Amino acid sequence: MDLNLKGKVAVVTAASKGIGKSIAEGLLNEGVKVLISSSNRENLRQLDAEFSEKGFTGYSLEVCDLNLKSDIERLFAKAILEFDTVDILINNCGGPKAGAPSSMNDSDWQKGYEHTLLSAVRLTSLAVEEMKKNKWGRIINITSLSVKQPIDNLTLSNAFRSALTAYAKTLSLEVGQYNITVNNIMPGYTLTERLDHLAAIKAEERGIDKAEILREMAENVPLKRLGKPEEIANITVFLCSDAAAYINGTSIPADGGLIKTV
Repeated sequence: MDLNLKGKVAVVTAASKGIGKSIAEGLLNEGVKVLISSSNRENLRQLDAEFSEKGFTGYSLEVCDLNLKSDIERLFAKAILEFDTVDILINNCGGPKAGAPSSMNDSDWQKGYEHTLLSAVRLTSLAVEEMKKNKWGRIINITSLSVKQPIDNLTLSNAFRSALTAYAKTLSLEVGQYNITVNNIMPGYTLTERLDHLAAIKAEERGIDKAEILREMAENVPLKRLGKPEEIANITVFLCSDAAAYINGTSIPADGGLIKTV
């Protein structure tokens, strides 16, 4: 299927590894120009080497701390400077601090809010103004299955990814008239460094091997396996296309059937 995305411009955050990286690669394969951000300069350097070896062109890299408004503004300004516009925004970020509600203090809540919710709101506000000019836009938030089914010990993620989902739904009611769609993808247990880290925490708490935790996670999924970052990317790229133009204001699970609700 020709997704008719060639020449579009995308900003993908936290994309030097994992799901973000796979999304950036999927968009590049469709001829999209992509600005890739990460808070880690060395990770971007390694990504550049990998993408260059694969023959990718039409991408740019920028260090961006999503907790800083100034970095977000600089990232967006670079997109306009290098590519003239922004057609697609992929709000992706690593998860906030794990822990039970009783373990969170005011500082944890503030950091989780700024990193997981406010960063996406700030980027989206900048992107919407540009997309209105073009009468076309795609905003996609990478959230979590925890929006529908809270995950134990992920208090901040459960709270702020749910808040981002509510914000996205509200925004979709406002910007749809400009041919801008706003959607969310809710990954389940996906093989990333974040999942590996969470598995390591659980393994230490229970005094067992991390591999056993990952095996248990996979066993809980109806498909009996963990997801791959590229599987999340495939859905994301489709939602960016005109083939998905009538999908708006919704959250799509990519969890192998793990969410128990209808």
